[in-house]
Amino acid sequence: GADVRLLKQKYPGAPVVTYVNTTADVKAETDICCTSSNAVEIVEYAAQEWGTDTVILIPDQYLARNVAAMTDVKIVTWAGACEVHERFTAEDIREIRAGNPGVIVLAHPECPPEVIAEADFTGSTSGMSNYVKDKQPTNVVLITECSMSDNVALENPKVNFVRPCNLCPHMKRITLPGILRSLETMTHEVIIDPEIIARARLPIERMIALPLKRQSMYDRQHAPEVMAVEARA
Repeated sequence: GADVRLLKQKYPGAPVVTYVNTTADVKAETDICCTSSNAVEIVEYAAQEWGTDTVILIPDQYLARNVAAMTDVKIVTWAGACEVHERFTAEDIREIRAGNPGVIVLAHPECPPEVIAEADFTGSTSGMSNYVKDKQPTNVVLITECSMSDNVALENPKVNFVRPCNLCPHMKRITLPGILRSLETMTHEVIIDPEIIARARLPIERMIALPLKRQSMYDRQHAPEVMAVEARA
């Protein structure tokens, strides 16, 4: 939360758009939340609603850079990244194509822009899942956390999945036995200050209330730099 307050002081009047997978104290300092599929629309809405040409989009700098390629809104971001998506490189994509001629490459917008430039389609996890379901490509690779491919493959048995594997160690800590044990013993309860809960709920409700329409795709033809990438001093 303190980092967000400092950003707001440095860029007064700029609304804060925060990825929905952030902590409650960060959301409490946020104006509106976004997901990887609606980030472009949320940024443009925030700029219009708050009457500014500059928006703070945090905490993922790569999502921010890829959103910047889709809008004329000036974007300030944070030097954060998903440790799974940032490990992918453009060379990885070229090697996958060389070893799998004709493969369709779907990339998550939290990947670096040079990875996005090598992809055939960019979208959130749901966007990639819908692409495979609708297009039924012969061969496809999902440039995201590798368990995602497992889930989509189960739903699309006729599609061949090429599977480079970048695992998320944090998601892998969540297991069915662990969930069962927590429910049976009612342990590991997360307790949040009621004031923080109330303030954090508002940006989520603002996002949910918007009638968003755009599909989860990102234009790769125009790739301006974000206005600034901030980091903790």
